Amino acid sequence: MIRTSQSLLERLRRLEDAAAWTRFTDLYTPLLYHWARRLAAQPTDAADLVQDVLATLVRHLPHFRYHPDQSFRGWLRSILVNRWRTFRRRPPPLPLTTDPATPSTNGTEQFDEQEEMQYRQYLLRQTLQTLQPEFSPTIWKAFEQHVLAGRSADEVASHLNIASGTVYVAKSRVFKRLRQELAGLIE
Repeated sequence: MIRTSQSLLERLRRLEDAAAWTRFTDLYTPLLYHWARRLAAQPTDAADLVQDVLATLVRHLPHFRYHPDQSFRGWLRSILVNRWRTFRRRPPPLPLTTDPATPSTNGTEQFDEQEEMQYRQYLLRQTLQTLQPEFSPTIWKAFEQHVLAGRSADEVASHLNIASGTVYVAKSRVFKRLRQELAGLIE
């Protein structure tokens, strides 16, 4: 299950922390849009709904207290559904596969496996993109070619004219930073 980073939520309590709000919108706008598209027939309606939810969050997140035993994404989804109901001023269309306003019995939000996998892949891509500038071009290329492209360490080393050990060091360094950055986001 994906959990929301407590440190990010704490940073969002300060409206002036632009980097935290940028990170939040980068991570959650695609998920909110996906949910909105399931509710709204038109892409423009879904985009309007997402903007309305983000505006609501700007008002509510400075006062929000995170409880690890509850689902932040469930709360977000509830806000989206409630804003949709307000937006439409009539009962919503056919309900989603699960009612986002109703917490599950174990306190976690239920997503189907495909949605969860897509969101994990999105988080990984975004985080890798964020981390790339922290590494030298050689280290990053070694990581990309060995881990992401699946080439052998010897093949990558030969191609980049570096030692095989450097390829393993690159893999280790990037994975270490990746684990640090994703701590609290993915269990």
